[in-house]
Amino acid sequence: MTEILVPLGPAQAEVVEKRSRFIGDILPVTSEEEARAHIEAVKKRHRDARHNCWCYRLENGVERYSDDGEPQGTAGVPMLGVFQKSEVTDLCCVVTRYFGGVLLGAGGLVRAYSQTARDALDTAGIGKMQPWTRLSLTAPYPLLEQLKLLCGQCSGAVEDIAYADQVTLILRFPSEMVNSFTGLVTELTAGALCPEALGEFMAPSVKE
Repeated sequence: MTEILVPLGPAQAEVVEKRSRFIGDILPVTSEEEARAHIEAVKKRHRDARHNCWCYRLENGVERYSDDGEPQGTAGVPMLGVFQKSEVTDLCCVVTRYFGGVLLGAGGLVRAYSQTARDALDTAGIGKMQPWTRLSLTAPYPLLEQLKLLCGQCSGAVEDIAYADQVTLILRFPSEMVNSFTGLVTELTAGALCPEALGEFMAPSVKE
């Protein structure tokens, strides 16, 4: 499977250049509809700004951008270039500019829009899409902390805990770690407990 890099989550960053404020707003998206909705939401939030420049990149190869009134090639294209260079996809970035009264020139605009997009991406973090498996495990209360510890050792996360006569954990793991976790549970409980697989899904993990 081809490695797909995506932002780990939504993020914002701000750059000030000669009194102009550049506010970058990144959101993970998987469709043009989601990207357009994000653009419109940011425009509404910053309706008093002079420019709301944007770009988005999707895993299916779609790339779009807009300079939103800035000189051609000074905003949308440089922003898109940041994500192309980082090989990050499935994201939409809007950079809002509040004009500070000083002209920046084409080079200054390119640097400011690029830096704002780059800072927003750094804030979001980059993750690698991979298959995850969700497990359910019911156990006696005295084993709860040990099971949570084993979960962490196998790069897993606890999504939910239900308390009844026994405790039921909903856990998620990179699919490649499921056998390791199952083996540790078997060893800990002498085979008395066995996690139940609830299904597989795609999600990002932190890029190494």
